[in-house]
Amino acid sequence: MRRDVLRHQQGAAGAAWIVVGTFLALVALTTALVVAFVNSTSLADRFARQEEQRLVQRFVERSERQLLETNRLQITWDEAVVTLNSPQAETWARNYLAGYFWGSHHIDRIYHVRADGRVVRCWKGPKVTGDCRYDQIRSNVADLIRRSIREDSGSDKPVEWRRLGNTLWPFSAKGLPIARGASAMDSFEGGPAFIAVASVVPDVTPGLLKGPPDYIVLVRMVDARVIADLQASLLLDGLRFESRPPSDETRNALEAKDPEGRSIGWFTWVAKPPGPAILRQTAPLLAIYILFFVGVVAGGAIIVRRMRRTTSELVASEAQAQHNALHDAMSGLPNRAHFMQRLRQELTLCTEQPERGDVFVAYVDIDRFKVVNDTLGHHVGDELVRQVALRLRRSLPPGDFLSRFGGDEFVLLRRSTGGRAAADMLGRQIMALALEPFAISGNSLDISLSCGISWGPEQSEDPGELLRRADIALYRAKQRGRARYRRFTRDMDASVKLRREMEMELRRAIARDELSLAYQPIVNAGDGTVEGFEALLRWYHPERGAIRPGLFVPIAEQAGLMMPLGQWVLRRVFEDCRDWPECDISVNLSPLQIMASDFLPSIDQMLRETRADPRRFVLEVTEGVMLDRSEHVVEVLKGLKYRGFRIALDDFGIGYSSLSYLRSFQFDRIKIDRSFVQNIEADLDAHSILRAIVSLGHTLRMKVVAEGVETPMQRALVQAAGCQMIQGHLFWQAMPLEEARALLEPEVVEKRRSA
Repeated sequence: MRRDVLRHQQGAAGAAWIVVGTFLALVALTTALVVAFVNSTSLADRFARQEEQRLVQRFVERSERQLLETNRLQITWDEAVVTLNSPQAETWARNYLAGYFWGSHHIDRIYHVRADGRVVRCWKGPKVTGDCRYDQIRSNVADLIRRSIREDSGSDKPVEWRRLGNTLWPFSAKGLPIARGASAMDSFEGGPAFIAVASVVPDVTPGLLKGPPDYIVLVRMVDARVIADLQASLLLDGLRFESRPPSDETRNALEAKDPEGRSIGWFTWVAKPPGPAILRQTAPLLAIYILFFVGVVAGGAIIVRRMRRTTSELVASEAQAQHNALHDAMSGLPNRAHFMQRLRQELTLCTEQPERGDVFVAYVDIDRFKVVNDTLGHHVGDELVRQVALRLRRSLPPGDFLSRFGGDEFVLLRRSTGGRAAADMLGRQIMALALEPFAISGNSLDISLSCGISWGPEQSEDPGELLRRADIALYRAKQRGRARYRRFTRDMDASVKLRREMEMELRRAIARDELSLAYQPIVNAGDGTVEGFEALLRWYHPERGAIRPGLFVPIAEQAGLMMPLGQWVLRRVFEDCRDWPECDISVNLSPLQIMASDFLPSIDQMLRETRADPRRFVLEVTEGVMLDRSEHVVEVLKGLKYRGFRIALDDFGIGYSSLSYLRSFQFDRIKIDRSFVQNIEADLDAHSILRAIVSLGHTLRMKVVAEGVETPMQRALVQAAGCQMIQGHLFWQAMPLEEARALLEPEVVEKRRSA
């Protein structure tokens, strides 16, 4: 009995210790959680304040840059250089300086000053005034002028410096003086203001600038409009500008300074510390303790909470579906349907109310975007699209309506006045967005943009037609070399018509078997004997004459004709060379052919129909095909080798060459691009690279072919580097079928050897 009692006592004591231990553990856990919560919320509050300050600082810097770019774009102009110091200066300035800057950008003060800082005239708003109050900013303006000449990095890179009077001035590669400017914040009339100083230089005729250029100084007060814009852009509450830092701990602040580092005042706003929100989010931890004791009540609370969550999700899902219908998923921008709705509305308003101005449509796309996708991968291409969208959205005025139509195509809508001048300003603003490279996944991408611009209702009142004309202007910009903008003109329709005619004629040429092949010999590097040929596509038009592949191949790619064109080339080569004496025939494969799902079956059918021996043929692929690295590409190449074809890697060294795909797939040949051969006599680096590539090919048991050999010295150097085969005009140019076939006759070969 006593043992039973002792056992119960020991059990109760143990249970008591368990309860006490559990309680103490809960207390310790609660204390640790509270301390962690307090520390984390304090740290989050501090980071949030710093992030808010950083956003305000970026807004201020962006406002300064926008004011400077607005100033510089308007006065980099031959007419400005000539007119500002002429008798017509005041009338001209009223229309193109004061009126424009006040009407479009609400500039409070405008000054025309000399290079030494002396003021010539000034405007308050759109009107000339004698009350300049220039002394308040004279010293800072003079300092900004001095700094801008050497420190401005927003314009073209100087190629040379010329003396203009007592000033050295930078000039571009085109021989034009480069616009210089600087911007900052300063105190003006007792309040903060943005100041931008920009030089007046010609944009076409450099001889107009006889001495140091004049400057235009813009002063934009940080007034209620700017504060409201800042507050709306950054979603900050209670934003205002004060002369002293706030004493209230609930407010955050950023100090504004002039170019000399003197304090102007403080931007202050109601801080949004995340600490209370974090505490609210962590409150469910308390519910864990309550749930332990009141399970039924907690269960009911969970059910209610889930019901509320389900309702919220349904509401959010409906809102998201409505948003998705009118917006692009990847960039978050409005899509084509949304843009066409807006364009139709704006055109209707402009037609009914002509005083509202014109509607400008800018069609923008990224130059060589396909190269980025093919070489760096689609994930880099997608991120580039997102960054371009972000830069467009942040850099252009808030009133512009930006949309994405898919791929790398963006379309911008702007309401403005000015016709061609406004279109040019829009085009220059868009071109300026690509001046700085894009940093993506460790790559610095120097990309450019092309843009086509149309405007209505002057050019058209129909939204679809207006968009079509902007697209035509974009195509013309691409034709002229990319990295530029073009306004639509009526003669552009003719060039588009010509391209469509060539596309139709190319379709007919393929269907009617009007194309031809030429064959360029590939010779042995040692004795010059012919070891094979490369088949090259030619098109002789009955009316236009010989059309270069560099002209009609891009048309074929854009028109979706590369598949039938590639099939035609393969079939013709199989038929032409079926009964030739023993030699290799090389044929280029398009990446589109390899990616096609029915490529291997179509090859099998052509071999059966032509009775060609696949062991005679070398199929050449480019590095871009291998960068896809998909299972489909590898399986297709393996299938070709299984059928007896040999595979060569063409233009090796000019793309994003990688040892990984050389190791993962055993090529039979490497063809060294002609760019490594052309300057090999004078370029030691090119010769060293050539030797390294040849050594790599030999190590991997691949034959090496050097393209573009045109001189005996080049032949000697590529042969010394170890190239087994050579192709180039030193031996033969591409020739018709009969002449190429004749080179393989024994007497011709013997005659060539004896020579």
